[in-house]
Amino acid sequence: MTVGIVDTTVIIHYFRKHAAARDWVDTQPRPLSVTPITWLEVMHGAPGKAGQTHCKALLSQFEMLYLVQADQDWAMEQLEHYRLSHGVGINDCLIASVAYRLQIPLYTHNLKDMTPMLGTLAVKPYT
Repeated sequence: MTVGIVDTTVIIHYFRKHAAARDWVDTQPRPLSVTPITWLEVMHGAPGKAGQTHCKALLSQFEMLYLVQADQDWAMEQLEHYRLSHGVGINDCLIASVAYRLQIPLYTHNLKDMTPMLGTLAVKPYT
């Protein structure tokens, strides 16, 4: 069973060789996980074919946690509740839904959007 979900922000920091991100990811108990939404966001932003190859190799280090119908229902409720008041986006709702369902930490630097939905399950893993 996974010990937590890693958000897109952390994966991007790791990809860009941010020392704190690398130290944190490399010292965490396994398995850490990502959602397909994070996979899609990271691959979409990959710079060129070489970047895609590098991102895919990086993402393969993480267990994939797929969404279920209940996650999507929860995400729709969160979007309706927090979109106008907090500016929360679709992808953030979908990523947060898996952490909420499993009641495990979501490691992210996007606390502004994730904390209203997840409370203390949204964790900033490093500075």
